Amino acid sequence: MITNSNVFRIALLLAVLPAFAQSHPDGWLDPTRLKLIHPRLQDLVDKQTIPGAVALVARHGEIGLVDAVGWRDVEGKKPMTTDSIFQIMSMTKNFTGVAIMMLVEEGKLELRRPVEDYLPEFKGQLVEERLPNGNTAAHAPAHPPMVWQLMAHTSGLAGDPDGELADNPRTLRATLAEAVRFYGHERLQFEPGTRWRYSNMGIAALGRIVEVISGEEYVHFIETRILKPLGMKDTFYFASEEKKDRIALVYKHEDGKLVRSGAEILAGDPAKYRANAKYPAPEFGLYSTAPDLLKFYQMLLNGGTSGGKHYLSRQSIDTMTRVFTPQVNPSGWLGGTGYGLTFEIIDQPEGTLLLHSPGTFGHGGAFGTEGWIDPKNDLIRIVLIQVSDGSGGAARSVVMQVGAAAVER
Repeated sequence: MITNSNVFRIALLLAVLPAFAQSHPDGWLDPTRLKLIHPRLQDLVDKQTIPGAVALVARHGEIGLVDAVGWRDVEGKKPMTTDSIFQIMSMTKNFTGVAIMMLVEEGKLELRRPVEDYLPEFKGQLVEERLPNGNTAAHAPAHPPMVWQLMAHTSGLAGDPDGELADNPRTLRATLAEAVRFYGHERLQFEPGTRWRYSNMGIAALGRIVEVISGEEYVHFIETRILKPLGMKDTFYFASEEKKDRIALVYKHEDGKLVRSGAEILAGDPAKYRANAKYPAPEFGLYSTAPDLLKFYQMLLNGGTSGGKHYLSRQSIDTMTRVFTPQVNPSGWLGGTGYGLTFEIIDQPEGTLLLHSPGTFGHGGAFGTEGWIDPKNDLIRIVLIQVSDGSGGAARSVVMQVGAAAVER
């Protein structure tokens, strides 16, 4: 007999159970292994290695774990929650890449054409060469940078701007059109295609190409073509007032203690929420949550479809996740990876040391966020933290390794 007392006990049990799904009858994710993630991350919080984290592991389109530990605001004692919002920084590049491929599929853009065909401000760019005597000389490149080379970080463009716009990655004071016009007159650092250099300016140029080709503002294109159709309600470039309280603040270490990062970091003081910003930053501008990112990654894993809606063809995703830098070493951040079209891809044994399968693709962000998609195991792993001093590696390793070890064949 079900009594009110029993109903209360059942409700209480459901409320306190960790966010683990039950083992799939066909062999899915081992919940016992997934339970290891929480205490490992909590230990990192207790040691002040990280302020807090959100972890998500999903397989076959179902969530096996979504968990939160620590604090989104240490000083304010605001706990991290699974719907906490993070600056995902360079994970934004994947969204810009998908936007570019949408235009390719519509026949409006060709990846093999020079950037200058779409952005005239890039016409006549020179390569700057450092001479043995320490002086520099400039010469025309063997061929101008191609659109696909912007996506693969082999265009020759430097990482971030110098000169009068050197502050823009922090202040966000210039519009995208103004910034890219300036980038187009920067000298190339090497012959296009011969080296890999991570270039925020190159990805910004892709965002501007989206505007020029589509006739829409970059943010509007991403919102209407990707974010809103996927139901990514907590993903945005500029924070509305009602979202701010859920945004996790960014920390760094001083004398072994966590302290708040300030105006010196990308996008400026996190506690000011990019007030008065004009620059959307196609290379690092998005805020998001783990559940929202899962929707985007699952669409990619599904071959470009979600909820019956077509976003990209499987061929486009295969192209984006093919290594375009096989002869360029090093390329990528993780080690054992190559670079595709805005994605980093595991293509060498070293890359599997975090228990990534060969062919796994994904991206990280400057403040320690990571998302990796494993087609072989139909597996998605996401870890979100906010540290500006590069101290997020331990949290990444926990989620990637334990998440992969939980796969039941």
